[in-house]
Amino acid sequence: MPELPEVEMVARGLRVPLTGRRVTGLWSDWPRVMHSPEQQEFAARIDGQVFRAIDRRGKYLLCALDSETLIVHLRMTGKLYVAADEERLDADRWMHFRLQLDGGQQLRFSDARKFGRVWLTTDPGSVIGALGPEPLSRQFTSRRLRGRLAARGRAIKPLLLDQGFLAGVGNIYADEALHRARIHPLRPANSLDQAEATALHRALRAALRAGIQHEGASINWYRKPDGSSGDSQSYFRVYGRAGQPCPRCGAAVEKTVVAQRGTHFCPRCQPPP
Repeated sequence: MPELPEVEMVARGLRVPLTGRRVTGLWSDWPRVMHSPEQQEFAARIDGQVFRAIDRRGKYLLCALDSETLIVHLRMTGKLYVAADEERLDADRWMHFRLQLDGGQQLRFSDARKFGRVWLTTDPGSVIGALGPEPLSRQFTSRRLRGRLAARGRAIKPLLLDQGFLAGVGNIYADEALHRARIHPLRPANSLDQAEATALHRALRAALRAGIQHEGASINWYRKPDGSSGDSQSYFRVYGRAGQPCPRCGAAVEKTVVAQRGTHFCPRCQPPP
């Protein structure tokens, strides 16, 4: 599933081709992609509205319109891109939602697994209000992280995947951050002292910024809106590198399962609890 860096790159890739475009129609062959409202009302409400800004919150794309917000969650295989009316792309094979735009353009949502969802709402908080803090925001300090960790006894890896605890972090960047911070994925969250929380705070931000710098990880379905791949996978420290040497100490990276998710770590740099 695309995580914060990948969704950030989608938002950045859509700003130029989408901002200022007016919606003139809607098509869908999979009504469930529209979480709310239902298709007929969705089409009536969005018709004529202009895209004013494209932003991100956690793993959600927020498209500000004249009077409402179009919210998109890509889930596992979703791709969002702008194409000319007559343009035919490989991703169109799984297109299930399309907005017709003025100027002969279309905003297309391709999703092979059909798990992605879109919302049209006057109250974005009704969709994203339960998300935790943004890990790259100024308000997300190491002391704030320590306070949130101290109140929770869960293992740190599944806690980082909880979007109500921290928005945008998924399996890839949780593994990368924990390795940077030298913290085992099964450490109880409330066992981390302030120094370790500070290290984790720094590691989370570094891992996510590296993901953005390298334009996301194209290891499965993720592609940028222009169809090109990200290159973050070429710079992973541990994720997907089971059996390969740890870049810090040379020990073989191990893979286990934590909370039903494949988890990569260095047994020497990240000693077990």
